[in-house]
Amino acid sequence: MLYQTKNRLERELAKLISDIDKTYSLGKISPLLVKSIREFVLREGKRIRPLLFVIGYLGFAKKTASGLYRSALSMELLHDFMLIHDDIIDKSATRRGRPSMHALLNNYLKGSSPLKFNGEDLAIVLGDVLYAIAINAFLAIKEDPRRKERALKKFVEAAMYTGTGEFIELLCGAKELGRIKKAEIYQVYDFKTAYYSFASPLAIGAILAGAKEKQVDKIFRYGVSLGRAFQIKDDIISIFNTEKSTGKPSLTDLQEGKKTLLVWHAWQNSSEKERSIIKRVFTKRLVDKKDLLTMRRIIRDSGALDSTREEIKTLANEAQNYNSASGIKPKYQNLLNKYCNQILAL
Repeated sequence: MLYQTKNRLERELAKLISDIDKTYSLGKISPLLVKSIREFVLREGKRIRPLLFVIGYLGFAKKTASGLYRSALSMELLHDFMLIHDDIIDKSATRRGRPSMHALLNNYLKGSSPLKFNGEDLAIVLGDVLYAIAINAFLAIKEDPRRKERALKKFVEAAMYTGTGEFIELLCGAKELGRIKKAEIYQVYDFKTAYYSFASPLAIGAILAGAKEKQVDKIFRYGVSLGRAFQIKDDIISIFNTEKSTGKPSLTDLQEGKKTLLVWHAWQNSSEKERSIIKRVFTKRLVDKKDLLTMRRIIRDSGALDSTREEIKTLANEAQNYNSASGIKPKYQNLLNKYCNQILAL
């Protein structure tokens, strides 16, 4: 079912971009705008957020309303909007194995006479357009207006908290690693990943379907636990996997000085000598492959890798307990458990 749902979402996404272009004549206003949106949005992706939106809805709905799949794509477009801005902040040149949006637009501007703007400026505005398209897509579902209003508030909340997560993560970057608390890292994980990638899509779908408040709360908590575990896994992949497998440079997290749970555990369980090495890597202007290999060694030797893998297992069990208590239909409960195991496999 996951494969079939993803394929349906892919088809609907391509149709959505075409329909938006026709409705608002965006291609006539700026061919570059539509071309860039289409190229970026239709890149191969996991489509986690719209998939969970659909599962959250179907798991509680008595019947399927028209416009469900287009409405679910609002979460994917919100994700794309966030990615574009995130890549500018992180100064990342790639996304999903291709140029990031600002890099794409900087390539387009090459050879132009001296300009007072650049690809980053254009990408910020394009991201804003995508956010508007996301709201447009959300409204497509033909459901009870009161449910739609509640679900829309949840959608806006997801966007607000994601931005908040980005804000506090940047501020955490200014703090010394030794002063960072574990709770602060989890707060960033919740706001920047768990809420809008897992918990909110499921809760929004459930609200639209007419689920009871307690059911929405349990399925939301499932998403938070799953989202935390997913982010920890992503942190591990960012350090230990290759650029080819992740679609982004292996040095990205170290270069940005991200205070991840993996690094926090390494710091807590390292000698003063190793802590000084970690501090040096995190304060370097440019990290290199040697720094990456050094950090991998420290993370392994300190037991941080094993500790974070255990946290993933604990969070996965939490998620499945919330799933069982949510009252979601057995078919979708099993689907979520299967999905949980699938995306958390290391």
